[in-house]
Amino acid sequence: QWPYHAVSDVLLAHSLLRSLPEVDADRIGLTGISWGGYLTCVVSGLDDRFQFAVPVYGCGFLGENSTWKDQLEKMGPAGERWLALWDPSHYLPRGAMPKLWVTGTNDFAYPLDSLQKSYRAAGGSSTLAVRLRMPHGHGGAGENPEEIHAFADSILKGGPPLPRMGRLESKGDRVQASYDSSTPVQKAELLWTTNLGKWAERKWESKVAEIDQAAKLVSAPVPTGARVYFLNLYDDQGRVVSTEHAEIP
Repeated sequence: QWPYHAVSDVLLAHSLLRSLPEVDADRIGLTGISWGGYLTCVVSGLDDRFQFAVPVYGCGFLGENSTWKDQLEKMGPAGERWLALWDPSHYLPRGAMPKLWVTGTNDFAYPLDSLQKSYRAAGGSSTLAVRLRMPHGHGGAGENPEEIHAFADSILKGGPPLPRMGRLESKGDRVQASYDSSTPVQKAELLWTTNLGKWAERKWESKVAEIDQAAKLVSAPVPTGARVYFLNLYDDQGRVVSTEHAEIP
């Protein structure tokens, strides 16, 4: 089956890379886009030699609410077996390396609810970078986010880490989250949607959030009718970090 051979190739490639005299074997990370993000999730639980993992779009829990849910259900027992063997949800808890999850609000393949279950299930620390309607694709769309490079440099080269966002909290009609940053922060925003239904088809909106730099707090009022929302914080280089999203029943 393809996942078996794809994962095996990643492990073998890592071993080959580590054997090269010009490579520092203690400074290698892993990232992948779309199905590559899916593979990154699986490999993160199988090869603890990697120093970090960055799934771009990819996540687990694909049998619950993803592009492939209907196809897997049509496969019957074969689809159930595929999920039992190859869904990243079985592997993510085993991986203790830090992870950066890069995606968009309307990703058609890996919806935000499955992503949330994935980073909550994953071992190690997780940082989120969720952009408004980030396009899904290889090339520039999936390769260019500067959060990936900054995250890698902070772990492999001792560079400044991305800002860290605390837990999203409700205070009356407002939401807030603490943050910690060793670099200047530039702006913050609240992203929200009033829609239900398929995550990829929901209309997301954004508004400026307030930054209290003395208290290191980001806050914003929740618009009337919002069903899902979260906060984004940008540093002075335009790199974004996100809180988890919250859903109003």
